[in-house]
Amino acid sequence: MPRGAGASPYPGEGPGSAGYAPFGVWCAARPAALPEPDHRRAARSRRPPPPTPPASAARASTAIRLVGVTDRARLLLLAAFAGGALLVGVELLITAVALPAIIADLTDWTELRHASWIVNAYLVAYIAAMPLAGRAADRYGLPALFIGALLLFAAGCLLAGAAQSLDWLIAARVVQGIGGGAVVPLATAGASHLFAGHARARALGVVGAATFLGMALGPFAGAFVLGGFDLGPWFAATGGAGSTTAALLVPAWRWVFYLGAPLAVVGAIFIWAAAPAWPAPERRGRIDWPGATFFTVALAAGLLALTWVGSDATPGGAGVALGAAAALVTGAMAAVRFLRTADPFLDLRAFRDRVFSSAVLVSLLTGYALATAIVGAAVFVDRVRYGGPDQQRVALGALAAAMACGALISGFAIRRLGVVLVSLAGILLGAAGLGAVATASPSTALIVYAGGLALFGLGFGLSVTPRSTAAVEALGRAAFGLASAAVTVARMVGMGVGLAILTAFGSNRIESLSVVLVDPVARDAVLPAALRGRPLEDALVVDALEGWAAGEAAAILAGIFAIAALVMLVSALPALAMRRAVGARPLPASTTIGPDGALSAADDEPALAL
Repeated sequence: MPRGAGASPYPGEGPGSAGYAPFGVWCAARPAALPEPDHRRAARSRRPPPPTPPASAARASTAIRLVGVTDRARLLLLAAFAGGALLVGVELLITAVALPAIIADLTDWTELRHASWIVNAYLVAYIAAMPLAGRAADRYGLPALFIGALLLFAAGCLLAGAAQSLDWLIAARVVQGIGGGAVVPLATAGASHLFAGHARARALGVVGAATFLGMALGPFAGAFVLGGFDLGPWFAATGGAGSTTAALLVPAWRWVFYLGAPLAVVGAIFIWAAAPAWPAPERRGRIDWPGATFFTVALAAGLLALTWVGSDATPGGAGVALGAAAALVTGAMAAVRFLRTADPFLDLRAFRDRVFSSAVLVSLLTGYALATAIVGAAVFVDRVRYGGPDQQRVALGALAAAMACGALISGFAIRRLGVVLVSLAGILLGAAGLGAVATASPSTALIVYAGGLALFGLGFGLSVTPRSTAAVEALGRAAFGLASAAVTVARMVGMGVGLAILTAFGSNRIESLSVVLVDPVARDAVLPAALRGRPLEDALVVDALEGWAAGEAAAILAGIFAIAALVMLVSALPALAMRRAVGARPLPASTTIGPDGALSAADDEPALAL
């Protein structure tokens, strides 16, 4: 019998014979003491050594491989991930609309620094959960993690809605932040695993657009809930105003949180239905809980210190010093832990890759600008225009809707222009938008102000997908969770720092300006000559003071927006550094970037049909 393909050199082992087995299997079963045939040994000695796989291939071998998953299943999973991101995006801005009502019900504006932790506590928990979720996504079943995150978010929503005190609400916001913080990196990592090449950029654009679409819906949903879910009159008419049920359902701000719970449960059920198409991960490992603890304490202490800057009340200067010291000590402990642990909470060694570190820095700087835009816009509407939820809905809705559009467009634009050009275009548009709103005055029309915010939102949205794509491609498939979490963490840290600084600055300015309410001399110094000496209860005096306060607030915000525009422009420098991996020309759809910067053929997974 000729020894062609499919033939065996050993009798009784050819195809169709009872003892036939492929040579590799037969050889593996052969006793070790049995000598290898001479012709086999000679042929083996003439073979060249097998090539050493590149580092990117070694890294990718430990990651989830979605081979055999149908296109329909991929799109269903992507829709589920985007739905979770949309829900968390709604939460980020719907609370901002309800915040004045919450403060009026549970405390008062003299406790602004304490009340600011309704937002800050959520941000700290959100930030701490993201790296944990990103790490877990690289090790455990991603759908199960996503379902758990949504259910935890739902529990936090129920606890927040039932809160009877400010501290209770802050604690509930921590639970809500942990669940919400895990959703975004898990959704981003899931989209990264589902698609390859430029389809991955478009999938990331869908998730990013869903997040910002949720933010766009937040102000509208908040205004609707506050106006349509006020059950106080009904309880008063039925005689149940003082009941326990009324305490849990009234005022209307409670429904801002309650309504998020059933939506999160529906999302979890949807993911559970599509989860059978997701294979079990091959990589296992431990989560760095000590590192996570050090990092979270450092972040919380640092934000506390920033919040109390300039305050004369307890803890004041002592609180700033203690917070700063705690942040420095625990931050140093976290850094040492990250460098000495084989699999740390945040892998600082990943920052050796210039593309990855540049993407994270862009996210940090633009995150600061985003916090300034959101908080500054809300303050402008409330303190300069003296507008309510309806005007906030227009201003913040324009901002978030433009961000959603920018994030979606950028996923497609990368294919033609590459991440660097798209990022630079977004940064320039964002800085121009901040510059436009910095020139606003009390007489500026709302539609003009909303247009400036929309310009910033479009630019910020355009920068979202490029930095996410650059980060996940730079670290490789096995670290998609780490990369996506790091970029989002950087953005939220920037937002947290911006919010803490604005809270401290705003509180200090409120205290300095409020002196006109109690000091007649200071009040007369800012009043027109015709009104000096009149009592504070005089309607003309009130109108004049409101006009003066609006002008002062506009001037303060102008400086804040100008600084944010400058920070936005500075982010163009790290954006240019992302050119190393992607290059000036767009890559073919079959190209991926390894952790060492080497280009290689992408996976054989299908493209995203969008």
